[in-house]
Amino acid sequence: MIDELRKRTTVSAILLIGLFTFIFLGAEYLYVNMIALTAEARKAVNAQNYALGVSVAGFLLYPALSRLVKRQYQGIITLALALAAIVCIFVMQQHLSYAAILISGMVLFFVLGFFGSAVHSIAARIVRASAALARIVGIAYALGILLQFLNNNLVNVETAEAGFLSAFLAMLCVLMLWTQQRYLKHVKETEPESSGQNEEAAMSRKKLSAGLLLALLVALMACVFSTLDNAVTLPHASGHADVGQWPRILLAVSGLMAGFLFDIRKRKFMNLIMYCVMMLSTLCVAVIWLGDPFLIGLVVFYLTAGFFAVYFTTSFMELSLHMRFPALWAGLGRAVNNLSAVLVTNGSVTLLFAGGGIITILLVLLLFAAVMVVMAAYAAQMREITRMNDAQRREADKFSKFTQVFSLTPREKEVFQQLLAEPNENFQVISEQLAISRTALYKHIRSLNDKTQTGTRLDLTQFYYQWGERNTIKGPIGQPFKTETENL
Repeated sequence: MIDELRKRTTVSAILLIGLFTFIFLGAEYLYVNMIALTAEARKAVNAQNYALGVSVAGFLLYPALSRLVKRQYQGIITLALALAAIVCIFVMQQHLSYAAILISGMVLFFVLGFFGSAVHSIAARIVRASAALARIVGIAYALGILLQFLNNNLVNVETAEAGFLSAFLAMLCVLMLWTQQRYLKHVKETEPESSGQNEEAAMSRKKLSAGLLLALLVALMACVFSTLDNAVTLPHASGHADVGQWPRILLAVSGLMAGFLFDIRKRKFMNLIMYCVMMLSTLCVAVIWLGDPFLIGLVVFYLTAGFFAVYFTTSFMELSLHMRFPALWAGLGRAVNNLSAVLVTNGSVTLLFAGGGIITILLVLLLFAAVMVVMAAYAAQMREITRMNDAQRREADKFSKFTQVFSLTPREKEVFQQLLAEPNENFQVISEQLAISRTALYKHIRSLNDKTQTGTRLDLTQFYYQWGERNTIKGPIGQPFKTETENL
């Protein structure tokens, strides 16, 4: 575990996600404070969620940019957006008027959405299918929260706070560009092709289904956590409480705990753990509305919200590695969370002001039941995807070993792969698919037969499927085949 966390790519991923978390949450905190100086609490909460909604458009901008714009121009656009965001931070900090804060906040969070999508995509690609993915996310999240806590409590001058955020945003921009240049310069952003069109189509449908189920699952969870967030933001915006004080450290603690707990047995129990956390968050609703101990509700909210943030970040980053367009999916967790916050804002705030505690609790219980159903469906779909991926990986490993043992040339590999993919297709069609003559195709098949000591095309394919069973290497017609190593 320690060795995994010491890797340069791991450290880069932690810094990327950690810096973004700090900048996004720190900007949100500053934005709410500035809005609260010019508007009532209810209006401030609504403005907060409007900004979160605009960030969703930014999250969708990066995948489009990464596909449509040449890489040498992407860096220039990234720097220009970072400069625009810094200008917006200082305009927002001056709190000249409600309109000025709102407009500058909209632009700022649009840009931050872009950076969030880029950060999660880059991080997911450099750590790949790391066994420590949740720990990486958890450590990064804790780092971001701690930086925000220090910024909120040690930097009390608004101008200095804006300067602090701007400096870290510039640092994040440079780190993004450096990481891309250092680790992803020659990496394609496409899903590897599976063997056979039918298998590929079936896998693509399952992956898309899993992605949509995960988006729905996060959206349902976000409805609960957004309602809780609004419940603690209202007293903050009205000046009755400060959510940036010591209880916020629990958010870092819960994120760190989530990372280490989620990674147990390669994230086998991550959904189960998150389900239990959702039960606790449901109780938190009852605590806030029935008991009215704000501090207890705030503590429970922070203890559960960290788990949720690490969950949706890790889940979408992991899922993106299976998808055809990873950049679209890697940062979608934050985007879905923000969009859900926008959609439930008016309803939750209305209930909060109307004192509809019983109604709110009933709605949360219904959401909890829906989460249980969707989570079960998503877990089942991911198990199937994992099973199919493992089968494909085993087949790829077998094919690679086979070609090494029998010393197949690159062209023979291509021919043999096509024969395996289309076992019943005639030679004319196969030669056209490979863009070679039938004579050349016959020549390559004869060479394959000679190397494997088989007589026909059928014998060749049968020999391959029998080869390697029970961890043994078999020769023609099931006879033991001795490699050069064994002969020695």
